[in-house]
Amino acid sequence: MPGPPPLTRRLREYIRAEGLSPGDRMFSGKYGGILSGSVTRRAWRGARQAELTGCGYQSPLGRRIYDIRHTRLTEWLNQGLPPAQIAYWAGNSVAVLLAFYAGCIEGQLPDLKRRMEAEMEAEEDLLELPEPD
Repeated sequence: MPGPPPLTRRLREYIRAEGLSPGDRMFSGKYGGILSGSVTRRAWRGARQAELTGCGYQSPLGRRIYDIRHTRLTEWLNQGLPPAQIAYWAGNSVAVLLAFYAGCIEGQLPDLKRRMEAEMEAEEDLLELPEPD
């Protein structure tokens, strides 16, 4: 899934500095395996508390790490990115993406109406050809 360029640069720098290869874990548990869920949740809770206001921390905003994925996919759909591209990035089919997120799409209606009106005006212009002399 694409990320913001500054974050991508920092992650690539970290990977180079640590000498990681494809398939290596970026963060591993105490004995080299997967981080335990409790460690991940504690770290995430601490990061949220450090970065969010008291009200924001109490809200559902990013309460679970997985919530960030939902937020990003919803934002992309609301920005009008092609669902096929978003589904590819998310590792889902378009059908699964839209079945889950279709109810979250909002704010596109005014733009869609403007585009439809512009297309209708263009078609009307084509129909109003000047009379031949």
